[in-house]
Amino acid sequence: MHPEPHDELRVASFRDLDTTTLYAILRLRADVFVVEQNCAYPDLDGRDDEPGTRHLWFTRDGKIRAYLRILADDDAERIGRVVTAPDARGQGLAGRLLTEALTVIGNRPSALHAQAHLAHFYAKFGFAQTGPEYLEDGIPHIPMSKPS
Repeated sequence: MHPEPHDELRVASFRDLDTTTLYAILRLRADVFVVEQNCAYPDLDGRDDEPGTRHLWFTRDGKIRAYLRILADDDAERIGRVVTAPDARGQGLAGRLLTEALTVIGNRPSALHAQAHLAHFYAKFGFAQTGPEYLEDGIPHIPMSKPS
């Protein structure tokens, strides 16, 4: 009998990412945000390598299954680029990753821009809408924040 495979959590700054992992993260983001969601947008926005940015992901058998990043902005820790690989969806990875992100953030305020259809998901973690819905790259988004 073989043990069940499990997802391993990883947390790293940009400088601690090896090139193979970085490539896998960027490929997943491009596959989902650019190709699947049909959005031509600047995913490589110059913020991945900022000193305060933290990258969190789940990996299994060397494959990135879910990912997000936390940016250290002046007013809040900004969660973004939340993505789950198509073959890993429906397994609760995004929720587990968000829980881990909030642990990393600790008692500081946090913010994110949710795709509108996911606002209820983020509300389960204490995020509340802070402004009107808007279109970004053709997709409705809602600004949300969670106090410290």
